Amino acid sequence: MLSSWLVGQGYSHDLQQRYKKGGWLESVGSGAYIRKNEPVKYLGAMYALQVQAGLTIHPGGRTALSLLGKAKYIEFNESKILLFGGADEKLPAWFKHYDWGVKIEYYPTSFLKQDIGFTEMDAGNFTIRISNAPRAIMECLYLSPDKQDLVECYELMEGLNNLPPSQVQSLLENCHSIKVKRLFLYMAEKANHSWLLHLDLTKIDLGKGKRSIVKNGAYIEKYGITVPKELK
Repeated sequence: MLSSWLVGQGYSHDLQQRYKKGGWLESVGSGAYIRKNEPVKYLGAMYALQVQAGLTIHPGGRTALSLLGKAKYIEFNESKILLFGGADEKLPAWFKHYDWGVKIEYYPTSFLKQDIGFTEMDAGNFTIRISNAPRAIMECLYLSPDKQDLVECYELMEGLNNLPPSQVQSLLENCHSIKVKRLFLYMAEKANHSWLLHLDLTKIDLGKGKRSIVKNGAYIEKYGITVPKELK
């Protein structure tokens, strides 16, 4: 619970301090509380950021795919959580400095709009917003090749055989990264996904010129990209 939110609910700062001294509330940093001795994980903090602070920060990339059950055949280090948010959004100090039991990697970006490509996830007695599958794989591609292995991205793409074409179309049309769009379409084509046939590629801006994504890779002429040789 955020202190500012509690004030809005009628609990003044003085009252909050009385609750803290009385052993009802426990501080998790400046401006945030949990109930005394109540275990709270990062998903509970996500709820506070999204619902109480009104931020668009959310689990994305391979973390979202794992939460959605779309990464069954790939080993993930569950101790590392990927969060994404708007380019001007920052994680509050209380969130960054508290030990959630996992390593948090946060990426503020503007390559996708912050009002499309999400789904609600039931986290027990509350729900949070996470990236849906097509947005999540695009976030993976956004981090590639430096922060996310491209071969792993393709292995994730292979498992996405039932993406809703309307969701994919909307995200591709509103994506500002030429690299992401070209890699996405190439990998979907390589994986032979049937939903690809239902996209209107004439509405998707793939830019001009070549994109050398990796060094000493294989050149894919159709999409003007250089990818790892094992992905040709």
